[in-house]
Amino acid sequence: MTSRAVSRRLTLAALLLALPLTACTAFSSAQAASTSTSQPGLTAGSPTNLAKFYSQRLVWTTGNGCAGGFQCSKLTVPLNYADPDGATIKLALVRKLATDQAHKLGSLVVNPGGPGGSGVSYATSGDVLDSALLARYDLIGFDPRGVGASDPVECLTDSQMDQFVDTPPDPDTPAQLAEVEHESQFFAQQCEAKSGAELPYVGTVDAARDMDILRAALHERLLNYLGKSYGTLLGATYAQEFPKEVGYFVLDGAMNPDMSAEQMNLTQAAAFDKELHLFLENCVTQTDCPFGTTNPNVAYTKLQTWVDGLNAHPVTGDGTRKVDEAYALTGISVAMYDQGWWPDLRSALGSAMQGNGATLLQMADAYNDRENGHFVDNEIEANYAVNCVDHPDEASSVAQIEAELPAFEKAAPFFGPMVDWSGLPCAYWKASPTDSPHVIKATGAGPILVVGTTNDPATPYAWAQALASQLSSGHLLTMNGDGHTAYLRGSTCIDSAVDGYFLTGALPPAGTVCQQTS
Repeated sequence: MTSRAVSRRLTLAALLLALPLTACTAFSSAQAASTSTSQPGLTAGSPTNLAKFYSQRLVWTTGNGCAGGFQCSKLTVPLNYADPDGATIKLALVRKLATDQAHKLGSLVVNPGGPGGSGVSYATSGDVLDSALLARYDLIGFDPRGVGASDPVECLTDSQMDQFVDTPPDPDTPAQLAEVEHESQFFAQQCEAKSGAELPYVGTVDAARDMDILRAALHERLLNYLGKSYGTLLGATYAQEFPKEVGYFVLDGAMNPDMSAEQMNLTQAAAFDKELHLFLENCVTQTDCPFGTTNPNVAYTKLQTWVDGLNAHPVTGDGTRKVDEAYALTGISVAMYDQGWWPDLRSALGSAMQGNGATLLQMADAYNDRENGHFVDNEIEANYAVNCVDHPDEASSVAQIEAELPAFEKAAPFFGPMVDWSGLPCAYWKASPTDSPHVIKATGAGPILVVGTTNDPATPYAWAQALASQLSSGHLLTMNGDGHTAYLRGSTCIDSAVDGYFLTGALPPAGTVCQQTS
């Protein structure tokens, strides 16, 4: 699995699993803003060697493919914050001006998750904010360092990526294990060969520091932010680094930064298995369920048996690729993010179990952002690049993964092995980890609204509870429902609470639980 975010019919965020964040280092929040106070959005106290970044002026254009009412720009940030006079990175930005400029409240920066999700693509997708917020805020999307159009991490060609995503997810023969080891090692080697100079500097803390330079460049005294999935980790890290610059913050589909990689992966794998059971409980009540109207536990066993046999007996895919265990698991996974995909999954499984896996393969391709034989973004590469430096214990060896495997098989028989093996490329990563799990308090920040969904497979609800309790100013809002994240996903209660907070600063009453209605 990979922990990513794809904006199409749904927002995705997890399949190598989004890992806990990077710790605060020598660059403190008191040092965050430029020494210049002549420009709006700047505060006193930052090192003078960062002043040139904090005082830069953005030039917005409508050319070079910038369409749909959006303007585009580039923000320059240091590659290495310890060497601000050295190499730099240019971050891609988009902006859509508030429709009611006379009553504008400021800028609202959004991030879809990942790590590796493009904030530019997300902002321009058209399903990010309610019209009430679009009226009062300039919508800002950005590609974090190493992502999308922001000096992207590059590793594999399209054909090589096809091999990588089709690696056996649960190797049970010496040949399969050798393939997994080779593909994981080759992936890490190619990332180092093509992007080695950038890899040590793509972690979450550096991306959070970039966001403060973005805040200043937008002429904002405080940063207003909507982060989803891994975007909650990025937002919480920003709040820890720059608590005095936190404006209205909504962290939706929250992550718990105080967990080891094994703890996080185990709980996420179990949450995916739980959502699969919910899908099957619904499936057996439908006339087109390929497992019949039987006990959902029996359906679970039938599905697992069929998927386990696909490596030996793959089914037809697109004429070039066959649907084996890897593609089937990925295609099934995508439907766990949003119950709107459940009818598609029933149909896809019904066809695949009769020998035609074309639709299931299309669902896997939607997850992997593969179109017409081409991977349209670098989300998979960026995902590993961030995760491998963000977390020191993701994977150190095959032996470590094999030792953890029984716990994963017990917690999540269907998805657990795939989750466990997915971290192996980090065992061969050259760039050293830059952080370890820790509590984030963000002492001194204003109220932060943390949103969690009870049956979220990618970011389990317990993570939202944990983050809200860790943050000194955290406030938990709950959606009782299925799928990944809550805002604009079928609950007017959630949408009204989030909109109201961004518009007035008013928090929903403590303990508010909203119901998903669609």
